[in-house]
Amino acid sequence: MPTRCGWALTDPLLTAYHDSEWGTPVHDDRTLFEFLVLEGAQAGLSWLTILRRRPHYRAAFEGFDPAAVARFDARRRRALMSDRGLIRNSLKIASAITNARAVLAVQDAFGSFDAYLWQFVDGAPIRKPRRSLKDIPSETPESRALSKDLKRRGFTFVGPTICYAFMQAVGLVDDHVVTCFRSLDVSHGSGRRISRP
Repeated sequence: MPTRCGWALTDPLLTAYHDSEWGTPVHDDRTLFEFLVLEGAQAGLSWLTILRRRPHYRAAFEGFDPAAVARFDARRRRALMSDRGLIRNSLKIASAITNARAVLAVQDAFGSFDAYLWQFVDGAPIRKPRRSLKDIPSETPESRALSKDLKRRGFTFVGPTICYAFMQAVGLVDDHVVTCFRSLDVSHGSGRRISRP
């Protein structure tokens, strides 16, 4: 059995997510938007709670097509609030719609959400030798910079901690511990190792 990051051992859904997604560089705008919505929804909750609801989120949010979500009106928002398959928090649901509109503006300015996001790590995943889960911070200078710029562009639910979790999820940062089989996974592509916290 391969050695994994400790957080991935408590549930098969977490294990599958860890093995196939977490820390893998994402360059698809829909998937990037999906993780931005899900990380915002996760605030104050466990990631497992969100993973269990992820298929329902994909259906409710039109496959995370930012253009489609940006068109959601007040009636659609009320329908989402009555949907038991979602986290029924009005601020989080409103944030998803607001952020879809902000993604469209970023796409207009940068060509893609992908191009915008990857500039915050100079185009390559940040990798550091994390020896244990205790070595992984909740935020970094990069997540603070991303948070500040996202807020300036009208995004919500994008504090530095949420941004760092997002960066980990989509591979802007690779925080697999050094003993984890994924830390040596060549599918991650080339990254840059830096020593600052």
